[in-house]
Amino acid sequence: MKQRRYSGLQMLLAALAGGMLALASGILALWLVLGPHALSLLSAWGLVRAEFVGDYDSDTAIDSALDGMVKGLGDRWSYYLTAEGYASTTQRRNNAYVGIGVTVDYVDERGLRIVEVREGTPAGEAGLLPGEIITAVDGASVAGEAQETGADRIQGEAGTDVTLTLLNENEESRQVTLTRQQVQTPSVSEAQLLEGDVGYIKLDNFYSGSARELCDAVDSLMDEGACGFVFDMRNNGGGYVSELTEMLDHLLPEGPIFRSQTKSGKEEVTYSDESCVDLPFAVLVNGDTYSAAEFFAAQLQESVGAAVVGEYTSGKGYSQQTILLPHGGALNISTGKYTTGAGVSLVGTGLNLDAEVSLTEEQRSDFLLGALDLSEDPQFQKALEYLK
Repeated sequence: MKQRRYSGLQMLLAALAGGMLALASGILALWLVLGPHALSLLSAWGLVRAEFVGDYDSDTAIDSALDGMVKGLGDRWSYYLTAEGYASTTQRRNNAYVGIGVTVDYVDERGLRIVEVREGTPAGEAGLLPGEIITAVDGASVAGEAQETGADRIQGEAGTDVTLTLLNENEESRQVTLTRQQVQTPSVSEAQLLEGDVGYIKLDNFYSGSARELCDAVDSLMDEGACGFVFDMRNNGGGYVSELTEMLDHLLPEGPIFRSQTKSGKEEVTYSDESCVDLPFAVLVNGDTYSAAEFFAAQLQESVGAAVVGEYTSGKGYSQQTILLPHGGALNISTGKYTTGAGVSLVGTGLNLDAEVSLTEEQRSDFLLGALDLSEDPQFQKALEYLK
């Protein structure tokens, strides 16, 4: 008996039916996993591509949509990064960037005032000096409103040149051409043994390598005879949990030092071992002490009674992950909650200050410029009282 052969049309219809069934199954799966909101977003983008008659840039449209979605979460700690923003943030978190090695401020309308020149960088080797004003970058003025983009224009790709127009304190102008290179930025910006054998350490962030830098600074100052420490966490925006817990493990005695909880409720507890630095501590904080820096102060206070001096902090209790998206952008979103080792959340309360001390506007300005001497710093002087 001969088997009946299917016609080409029947085979095509069967294939189409199978395809439609697979598509329907896929849509149902998306609906069940992601919900109707995700399908609405996909549908909206499909409608734009199919029906919108005006000119538009796809990257700009998607960036705006993703940025709006994250802002809609109402979480101040979550944000969207464009592809360029993700690349820049990754460099910063590695405590490195491509540039010339200067720190600038925006207090002079004539341009960018150089606050610091790092040794061994293109700026250092070219003889740039603190106090000089960068008035133009590659011939374009960075005065007035143009200051906002000036720093970004100085940075660029490694190996490329940038020409700066500089104005010194005598109003004399000169031009310098420098070749951009990768610049490493230290996390510990200051570490010194002060009178009374007090070790002072200023930490700027908790990014890559910061734990090693802080622990090395502590050990070095102890070798010099430090009998107590003041850790300056003012204007420290935080960083990585792994760097934070490594520091706490080095400083604190045995016990829980960090608790985290995922959305599913899974809890993880990090412990310090028995090895520690058995000396009195004080921590300086202000309104710009965030995240890991805020937690550092809280855990030192909880574990060993460290004095926390300064201004009230924001009260952060969510940890974030930066998740790269297919088009190169990234979501930095809150994916976990955290508390101190004893289970205390900082959300809504911030730190429990041992002494509330504020800087005057003039002192605050000097502090930001690195020009506030510790002898004239009321927050530091108050912290010293707790180490006596």
